[in-house]
Amino acid sequence: MNDHALRPASAAPTFQPPQAATLPPADVPVPQRVRHALERRPVTVAAIEDVSPHLRRIRLQGEAVKTLVSLGFDDHVKLLLPPPGERTVPLPPLGPGGRPDPSYTGPRPVMRDYTPLAVDTAAGTLDLMFALHGEGPASRWAAQAQRGDAAVIGGPRGSAVWPVDLAWQWLVGDESALPAISRRLQELPESVAVTVVLDLAHPEAALPALALGPGRQLVVVPRPAPHTSHPLLQALAALPRPQGRGLAWVAAERQVARDVRGLLLDTLGLHRGQVRAAAYWTHGQADFHENLED
Repeated sequence: MNDHALRPASAAPTFQPPQAATLPPADVPVPQRVRHALERRPVTVAAIEDVSPHLRRIRLQGEAVKTLVSLGFDDHVKLLLPPPGERTVPLPPLGPGGRPDPSYTGPRPVMRDYTPLAVDTAAGTLDLMFALHGEGPASRWAAQAQRGDAAVIGGPRGSAVWPVDLAWQWLVGDESALPAISRRLQELPESVAVTVVLDLAHPEAALPALALGPGRQLVVVPRPAPHTSHPLLQALAALPRPQGRGLAWVAAERQVARDVRGLLLDTLGLHRGQVRAAAYWTHGQADFHENLED
């Protein structure tokens, strides 16, 4: 991979995890929850950049983006796209809670959740990152996108604003997590010891620009075949247990995210308040997102 060596995972340490109850409350960061007014924002494709043969960055632009508020590094917006073969985005009427009216029987858009990679409210632009895996209408739309193509952005409905005055931060994920990881790296001060652990289908390919530097470690593991032992778990178990106030953030395929969360809590002994894990996708189900909690 460009500028980043692949680091082999080593055997897990044999230490006994501490009891979470003994952790000082000051070491557990608490996010600020902010709700946003729900609004649909028409946008068009303004620019396209191929980060690698497998990742594409698309800049969307629209006057309404100038009022978009995205305060959390792992915010989600809803991307609404034309149905396959169409050029315009159908917008069903909204029902209670700002969600599409379930009684509506007309045409519906393709809808997927994405984390904004970058937002420039002055210019009215929003950048999204797409994995070009060829599966699903959103990936196919991104692969065929041209300047001027229409889309609609909904949300974010809310933000979780995590503190940046930390001793350490772990950022663990796959391609779907790269936008959030990129944003978090940009907002963390250099004093925070950061470890990024990536599970990638194509570890040799280029990554989007990541704000790595002194005190920031990148570990990349290749994604294994389905139903085999995951080297991501070995890589995490080999890391020294972090000390002090910090946050381990995880976003990946559902089972992988569950397994990582279990390792962080049960093997490494992190406090539940120090772990935020989410499933950004799962096999066989489209438009999936799940926050993993007890």
